[in-house]
Amino acid sequence: MLLVNELHVTQARGRSLEPPADRRAALEAAFAHHDWTPVPRDESDESPVRLTVEDADRLAGVAAELHAVFGGDVAALNRALVRHGAVPSLHGDPPVLAFHRPGADRVDAWAADACTALAMVIGVGQGRRLRSCEAEGCDLVFFDVTRNASRRFCGLSCQNRAKATAYRARRRT
Repeated sequence: MLLVNELHVTQARGRSLEPPADRRAALEAAFAHHDWTPVPRDESDESPVRLTVEDADRLAGVAAELHAVFGGDVAALNRALVRHGAVPSLHGDPPVLAFHRPGADRVDAWAADACTALAMVIGVGQGRRLRSCEAEGCDLVFFDVTRNASRRFCGLSCQNRAKATAYRARRRT
């Protein structure tokens, strides 16, 4: 969801968004904001992985692919799973379960893992929880964690805007 919201969304909370000029910097800022640090390349290298401009551009393409999944396009998800070589395997010592082929480059590894996570959510019958904000002028995506899967908006600002718009429309008639 982070990839889609940071790199693909053109409207959020009623405002138009320009695609980030520096995708790499935008992703790194989003990772820092969500307190997520990419893992080191291997155990001998303790420094975090730095994204390249090419990686960020390819991840923007992955974000565009995955955005359709939140609208229910399972065929797009199946194509992405194949394209990025999603396959369960054990990596490292001690072994860690991953869903990308050994030796996959960073973008294919992240894409395969993200696609597999979405496929698992859909496969266990929870696909209706993968949602796009229903507010006018917002394309953000989210995972609905409410008990009855009834969440319609990405956040309170969109919910409040939608309710105010509906109220004004009722008052005019």
